[in-house]
Amino acid sequence: MRSALLQEARQTIVPPKDNPHGPLPGLLVLLTIVTGLVDAFSYLVLYRVFVANMTGNVVFLSFSLGGAAGFKWWASLEAIFTFSGGALLGGSVVKRYGRHRGRHLYVAAATQLVFVTAAVVLAFISAAPITTGPLIALVLVLGIAMGLQNATARSLSVPDLTTTVLTLTITGISADSEPAGGKGSHLGRRAVSIAAMFAGGLAGALLVVNGDGPWALLAAAALLGVIVLATSRVKSSTGDWAAPKK
Repeated sequence: MRSALLQEARQTIVPPKDNPHGPLPGLLVLLTIVTGLVDAFSYLVLYRVFVANMTGNVVFLSFSLGGAAGFKWWASLEAIFTFSGGALLGGSVVKRYGRHRGRHLYVAAATQLVFVTAAVVLAFISAAPITTGPLIALVLVLGIAMGLQNATARSLSVPDLTTTVLTLTITGISADSEPAGGKGSHLGRRAVSIAAMFAGGLAGALLVVNGDGPWALLAAAALLGVIVLATSRVKSSTGDWAAPKK
């Protein structure tokens, strides 16, 4: 049992050549770390705003309108709208490049890198604490970047690697387990997804708490650069994994 779990986790991080999703699982793990880094920065630096977790923003918006202190209703609303715009952009990328999953991820990650790099520049030139102007600009570019990422992961359809949402992943560990009458929890793969988000969030929090918040975004940009480089090598692959999954 333990060896099977570890093997599943290892094959998620470093997929074997016969993996039906090719190199995508490992690359989506990196994107999950990106989410942790970016949301750590946005929540801890941008006044309790998530740019990847829209469930959180809807709840924060309700808290703010209900009179709770420490939230900016307009920032949560901006994040929801900019995330939606990024998802719209992601849909356009799917329509144009979705026939090849490697090329699709390459274009999407390269586009996302542009927006995250803009956020890095804004973060480094903005004095702390973040004022209204830089806050609006950072939520704008990061919301678009993460909406694009979410739409991309959704279209790629690699099981349990949504890169942004873990609620269903955690639910599946128990609901799909054999004691619950399921076919298997896929704990190894799902644990990797959870650990990746945790690692990104922890690294981002440590950087922010130590006064190095912009470096969290720089780390996210660096990971996106790795993904762009990796997908540039497989964007013309003729393997079966490159075909869209339904």
